[in-house]
Amino acid sequence: MITVNNVSLRFGTQTLFENVNLKFVDGACYGLIGANGAGKSTFLKLLNGDIETTSGDVIIPKGERISMLEQDHYKYDNETVIDVVIRGNKKLYAIKEEKDELYTHTEFSEQDGIRLGELEALFLELNGWEAESEAGLLLANLGVDVSLHYLKMKELKNNDKVKVLLAKSLFQNPDVLLLDEPTNNLDLNAINWLSEFIINYPNCVIVVSHDRHFLNNVCTNIVDIDYKKMTLFAGNYDFWRQSSELLQKQIKEQNKKKEEKIKELKDFIARFQANASKSKQATSRKKILEKIELEELIPSSRKYPYIDFKFEKGNANEVLTVNNLTVIVDDKKLLNKISFTLFKNDKIALIGSNLQKTLLLDVLSKKKKYTAGEFKWGVNAKISYFESDNTELFQEDKSILDWLNSFKKIDDIEAIRSFLGRMLFSGDDVFKSVKVLSGGEKARCMLAKMMLEEPNVLLLDEPTNHLDLESITSLNNGMEKFQGEIIFTSLDYELNETVCNRIIEICENGTIIDRRMNYSEYMNSEEIKKIRENNKLK
Repeated sequence: MITVNNVSLRFGTQTLFENVNLKFVDGACYGLIGANGAGKSTFLKLLNGDIETTSGDVIIPKGERISMLEQDHYKYDNETVIDVVIRGNKKLYAIKEEKDELYTHTEFSEQDGIRLGELEALFLELNGWEAESEAGLLLANLGVDVSLHYLKMKELKNNDKVKVLLAKSLFQNPDVLLLDEPTNNLDLNAINWLSEFIINYPNCVIVVSHDRHFLNNVCTNIVDIDYKKMTLFAGNYDFWRQSSELLQKQIKEQNKKKEEKIKELKDFIARFQANASKSKQATSRKKILEKIELEELIPSSRKYPYIDFKFEKGNANEVLTVNNLTVIVDDKKLLNKISFTLFKNDKIALIGSNLQKTLLLDVLSKKKKYTAGEFKWGVNAKISYFESDNTELFQEDKSILDWLNSFKKIDDIEAIRSFLGRMLFSGDDVFKSVKVLSGGEKARCMLAKMMLEEPNVLLLDEPTNHLDLESITSLNNGMEKFQGEIIFTSLDYELNETVCNRIIEICENGTIIDRRMNYSEYMNSEEIKKIRENNKLK
């Protein structure tokens, strides 16, 4: 349990939050939400003791073990995977290190023997002899293959490093678990396992995530950082959204009634304050008027970009035909004779390995070559591609204005500035160099570029990466409203569920499963599970 008493945090003249009073209890999972820059990650660091409060106290009962998901993927490069996970219990790992060091001594002193006995007793008490098997089970559940468990961290792919650091934070059930974006770079199986783990977790969990479905699944409470305050709501993310919208609506309605009453009182006072027979009534109404206070509606720190994809001319019935398309990379068939047709109004969610999904989109966008087979776009198809790796697009030292103009020339500077303002680039932001933009800013630039291009086919590869909840919500709405065709990849469950009307899964052997159904139906289909297993055996 953690108690936060009158906590404020300031950096220079900037106040992130003030007078925060919260209690985080066992058996609950708290989703920490707020706009980018509101202080979510900073608050987790505060709870973890990495930074100090400006005022107020964070109270943690003595002996409580706090574990926080680390973000530095290179910190433990020279250590084995299994050892990194065991590091999750600092006390156990320190005992293990000291014990291992003593066993390297060629000669034992009496003091060494006594100390070793003490360490062995503590090691046993902390279930040290089961530590490797516990760590191995966590890694396996998160999808880290057994063959990787005793490799050095530097030998792992980045996605596997993320899973190892997550396993480290979960190791031996800490009393308080702090998770900052735990679903980033996780595959769907790992996300599902983590969701179940948190749902059944007996201790306290505080999580920051941009995955709305994940928050809805695991959270019992939401802590909203806005207006430089923290407000606790019971329930999951959807309940918070509905509650906060209702609260704002109620305040506006109450203010409207108060404003009507104020006008009525002012009119009476103006008419009768000079009338001797009505002066007492006018004075009485003045006193009533003085007591009426309007609720302050402070502007939210949340900003929603305006995302709306429009085009001039639509496609014929068959937008894209793919026949026996094969791509071989390093002697491996990543795409194996796949065939499908993209029809008018299709919105296809691609699922499977990140490598295969990106490869298919790269080929269809003509960014990469294929080995065999063919594909053909319809005569009216106008395609715009949101690449997951956008590094090449932002190499030149150009302002956002000039960068956009390089894709579509627009002479009306004020019009483009107004357009960028709706994408949350206001004032002098439009003159920022694209080389120094954050991941979220680059993503918004790419979406702005796509809207200006007015495509009737969207190819999107993990567009929600780096976006905050507000931008994801706007993108979700924009993709739902889009009248053209879409092929996209995303690990955002809600985006998949609300946008797609068809699923294409790329299997491990490079073949595909193609079904016209929504996302939840597909993921829960027993038939699909059997096909997937059969494809593994081929």
